Amino acid sequence: MQTPVPAPAPTPVPAPPPAPLRLGVLGCGDIAARRTLPALLRTPQLTLAGVAARDPARAAAFARRFGGTPSASYEALLERPDVEAVYLCLPTMLHARWAERALRAGKHLLVEKPLATDGADAERLFRLAGERSLVLLENFMFLHHATQRTVSGLLAAGTLGTVRAVSAAFTIPPRPEGDTRLDPGVGGGALLDTGVYPLRAALRFLGGDLSVAGAVLRHSGRHGVDLSGSVLLAAPDGAAAHVRFGMEHHYRSWYEIQGSAGTLSVDHVYTTAPDHAPVVRLTVGTDHTEVRVPAEDHFEAVLRYFAAAVRDPRRAAPGLPLLGEESRRQAALLDAIRGAAHIVAV
Repeated sequence: MQTPVPAPAPTPVPAPPPAPLRLGVLGCGDIAARRTLPALLRTPQLTLAGVAARDPARAAAFARRFGGTPSASYEALLERPDVEAVYLCLPTMLHARWAERALRAGKHLLVEKPLATDGADAERLFRLAGERSLVLLENFMFLHHATQRTVSGLLAAGTLGTVRAVSAAFTIPPRPEGDTRLDPGVGGGALLDTGVYPLRAALRFLGGDLSVAGAVLRHSGRHGVDLSGSVLLAAPDGAAAHVRFGMEHHYRSWYEIQGSAGTLSVDHVYTTAPDHAPVVRLTVGTDHTEVRVPAEDHFEAVLRYFAAAVRDPRRAAPGLPLLGEESRRQAALLDAIRGAAHIVAV
């Protein structure tokens, strides 16, 4: 009798990739035109479904350039059933109001930084997103760049020993007259524009339980906004962060982490150009090393992350609570900095 030959196991059929996330854009700002929407066109995980602007003609021009269908108003875009998620890039003072409306409309949300100008708004928005099982992500692109993964790996490996201090700066040259960053009515000022980047770096490297030990803000009486500032933050174990920011300086986009065994620093870290290959400069003892990081478009990286968080939460779930907690703590620190700051009128 012949032994029966078992039938070959069927070849598994790979699951089809999820459909692209259908994104609506709320506000046709400069950052959307220059960086976010060009990156979206290179990101197959998303597709542009619609755009809305205060000026319908501007929305129509964006749609002709990038795709999607223009909506007659912000409200009309939020009512569209074909829009699953929203990218919000309105002026800063409008973020919290329209983020709440987008979440109440059932849309997942990617919001340009800062998500909120105060801690109460940030808490309310994250609570609302949690109640409705919606993804809410503040758009700090640098956290999604390969540079950050490299630095996090070095810290996790104990290369620097115990982190004792962080220094971070994001400064840009003076703004021309008429620049929105000089307009207090739309949330202008250096703290909200450039200050939140080094603040976020300090939170990432020293943890969320930071307090304000001191702060200075240079305030323009002519424009009604802060032009620059410096903040000293303290962690419970005595580690400290010194952050500097402003829009009356030579350009600087940098942080340094000093530990008990070594120091690392990175330049061009918050607004890394897509063709720039960053260098992490590392000193351990007397040994100096340069760790080169491949070039990457961090706008594409954050869009991929956002799409994965919506379509496949298991992939992004480990990182989402950290990002949300940092956003909450950052907004609370803005309150504390304003309350503690020594104001210098200029």
